[in-house]
Amino acid sequence: MKPYDLSVTVTPQYLPEQSDPGEQQFVFAYTVCITNNGQHPAQVISRHWIITDGQQKVQEVRGLGVVGQQPLLGPGETFEYTSGCPLSTPIGTMRGTYHCVGDNGIPFEVPIGEFVLAMPRTLH
Repeated sequence: MKPYDLSVTVTPQYLPEQSDPGEQQFVFAYTVCITNNGQHPAQVISRHWIITDGQQKVQEVRGLGVVGQQPLLGPGETFEYTSGCPLSTPIGTMRGTYHCVGDNGIPFEVPIGEFVLAMPRTLH
């Protein structure tokens, strides 16, 4: 077991009630689960998302914390939150990084693997 080891899983969902395909507005929610698999507490300080739509237009989003919080996770603890992402295409991807700090004050990065945002029936 590593001293600092955060894992991230993401579950995306299309939100038809907030989307308007005729106006090229496609809204997605994504639920993120951050789990501390390490031996020591660690805190999520900031985020960096890279969002790519179906036309390969890239948008980067940086900010402090996640949903207005900077969760401190003890060993074995999990923090879950849901956020949203509007796209102008029915399909896109997101990936990113969390900037974290261990209880020793040393910063480290946690990669967020790429995941697909897709309106149902747009992928084969």
